[in-house]
Amino acid sequence: MSGLNMFQAEDSWKKMVVLPTDSIQSVLKVLERTGTQIVFVTNASMDLLGSVTDGDIRRGLLRGISLSECVSTVMHESPIAFYGEGSDSDFCEIMQRKCIRAVPLVKNGRVVDIKVLSDLLRPQKHDNPVFLMAGGFGTRLSPLTDDCPKPLLNVGGMPMLERMLLNFIKEGFHLFYISTHYMAEKIRDYFGNGEAWNVTIQYVHEETPLGTGGALGLLPADLPDLPLLMINGDILTNISFGKLLNFHMNQDADATMCVREYEYQVPYGVVTAEGNRISGMVEKPVQCFHVNAGIYVLSPDIVKCVQSNCRIDMPTLLEQHIALNKNISMYPIHDYWLDIGRMDDFQRAQFDVAKLAVHDD
Repeated sequence: MSGLNMFQAEDSWKKMVVLPTDSIQSVLKVLERTGTQIVFVTNASMDLLGSVTDGDIRRGLLRGISLSECVSTVMHESPIAFYGEGSDSDFCEIMQRKCIRAVPLVKNGRVVDIKVLSDLLRPQKHDNPVFLMAGGFGTRLSPLTDDCPKPLLNVGGMPMLERMLLNFIKEGFHLFYISTHYMAEKIRDYFGNGEAWNVTIQYVHEETPLGTGGALGLLPADLPDLPLLMINGDILTNISFGKLLNFHMNQDADATMCVREYEYQVPYGVVTAEGNRISGMVEKPVQCFHVNAGIYVLSPDIVKCVQSNCRIDMPTLLEQHIALNKNISMYPIHDYWLDIGRMDDFQRAQFDVAKLAVHDD
């Protein structure tokens, strides 16, 4: 029995497993089919015996070994393997460090899976809707926004909203909604239906400004029954939206708000007292707060509760659900984040973007 038909096709990783008695010629076919440049040799009980790369076979042929001989004659008998538990990020780190494309996962002495680097690096597809808020006037960035909506202002040679879109696409998101108000046609003309990025883009238009949360009430009723990611359209960040979504799901949250730490130093010595007696003094203390970062994950129930053409801000919406004892979580951002609201923020973004891995790979 050859490695090509030894296992059922639904166990795709098993297509990378061959028997020691398989011919070198048949293993070459397996290597060609998998495209991983490595296969693993086991016995019928799935005990790991070795590994074979196309380089091993080339070196064997140069030694005069025939293609009809058993692959065991060219296999490497001490292959790298994962033993026990580990995360996909752990597996990726090891494979990248050792420059290998695939590694078997061994439990109780037997191969139970094969981790392939290209598969682990491929972004997971997310069907969750993404809502990009792009209706603001951007008055603090005038005169730049006199003839251009703020989300289309270039940051590092690319509109900031496009940079944000590409960040989401990079992580496997493909269903987008954009809220518009100011210069809506320019945004629609630039992004169209998303075909240029191989995604779907739909629009909701605020006839009058509805606050930071009111546009949720304009979304179509047929949204996927999945948590929705929502972000202000003037934010530059390299946060992992996939990790944010996983956090939201693991917390079993009704809503998740991203927060940033904001430090404020009191410019004076602060005195504490009991009556007229001073009990302590702190010179120019620093206070730390968590502030709203303008990025949210919302359950379908919270999205649906916002009525059409109802003006409401996101803090108010979330406070209403906190009062209802809903699970409203916060996700601290330690990644780069910048709200491009003022001219000095816009100038800073031009310098910062060159250092970010937002979509420059």
